[in-house]
Amino acid sequence: MTTVNESNDDFATMLAEFEPAKRSARPRVGQMTKGTIINIGSSSIFLDLGGKSEGVLNREEVTNDDGELTVALGDTLEARVVEMDGPAGCIVLQRSIGKGADAANALIGAYEAGMPVEGLVDGLNKGGLEVTVAGLRAFCPISQIDTRFVEDANHFIGQKHNFKITKIEQGRGSNLNIVLSRRKLLEEENAVQAAVLRETLSEGMVLKGRVSTLKEYGAFIDLGGLEGMLHISEIGHSRIGHPNEVLTADQQIDVKIISIKPAVGGKDERISLSIKALHDSPWETVSDTIKTGQQVTGTVVRLQPFGAFIELAPGLEGLAHISEIGGGKRLSHPREVLTEGQSIKVTILAIDPIQKRVALTLLSPDEIPDVGADRKAVEQFNAASSKGLGTFADLLKGIKS
Repeated sequence: MTTVNESNDDFATMLAEFEPAKRSARPRVGQMTKGTIINIGSSSIFLDLGGKSEGVLNREEVTNDDGELTVALGDTLEARVVEMDGPAGCIVLQRSIGKGADAANALIGAYEAGMPVEGLVDGLNKGGLEVTVAGLRAFCPISQIDTRFVEDANHFIGQKHNFKITKIEQGRGSNLNIVLSRRKLLEEENAVQAAVLRETLSEGMVLKGRVSTLKEYGAFIDLGGLEGMLHISEIGHSRIGHPNEVLTADQQIDVKIISIKPAVGGKDERISLSIKALHDSPWETVSDTIKTGQQVTGTVVRLQPFGAFIELAPGLEGLAHISEIGGGKRLSHPREVLTEGQSIKVTILAIDPIQKRVALTLLSPDEIPDVGADRKAVEQFNAASSKGLGTFADLLKGIKS
């Protein structure tokens, strides 16, 4: 049988659980909130916001140009909190700032409350963008239109965005000088997203990101409030000269987290990303791709005094030593007969999957003096390599002897 003390303890526990939930459910000034319409009056709409909180909204905000209501009892509406203790203790809500005589006062109230306002970008001038907010002219510095550097802001013209008012003061006559920032809102939103994301991130995780900035050394990827670094060497198995060869700004990509270094000295944590890690290395299947003695077509990717590097497949390169390029003719440099980007036929002399090296020759299989001896040397080297013995140089010596 339940005792009185047990009942009191249970009630106290329930009350303790209920009170924080009740308090957390109460919205703050400037915050967006949702509610269900419970009463429609002649001038006001009342909403149930949950947690025993009620909101009041001007009826004009939910009527069309003909004065007809666009909502009904039971509908759910989203609006912004502009005042906590309005008429009858209700929370005062607002969906938009109307034009007209009250617009200036409403914008001043929005500035004081830190409430975002919607504006239409309708032009550019020196140093920023011209924005219309509630029928009034405002200015957004170009550095405040986004969280990243914007070289050309023309694409913002004609777009509607939410802004935060950073400055509002009396100008000439009855005009107001209004300065806006979209960047501050984005940073606040990113901070919230980052806090949530930070709790879930771990090395090895695969997630979607957006290419935010391209640099010569790699790309910065927006993970949703946090940025990670995708080094150029981690974009793919193939060598590239610049990330823009395979990536574009705002492109959506899948990336894998390969390391997370904790924040130090006030700087954010460093998140290293990889696309390459999502795909098998071509060296893992090299024995299925090429065979010793096989003639294949490759592309010359780099020329060095000692030979030419030739790409046989994405991420799979071989080296044709300078002595294997001239067809018996002594060369000073491979560029005498080859050019970067050139497509050529080569024969596989040797494969070292452990050191990730492939030896090539421009001779055809029939032109190699003693293919049998070459293949025997290759077989001996592969057997030794599997036991961790020998070097690639040893192999080449065996082939040449």
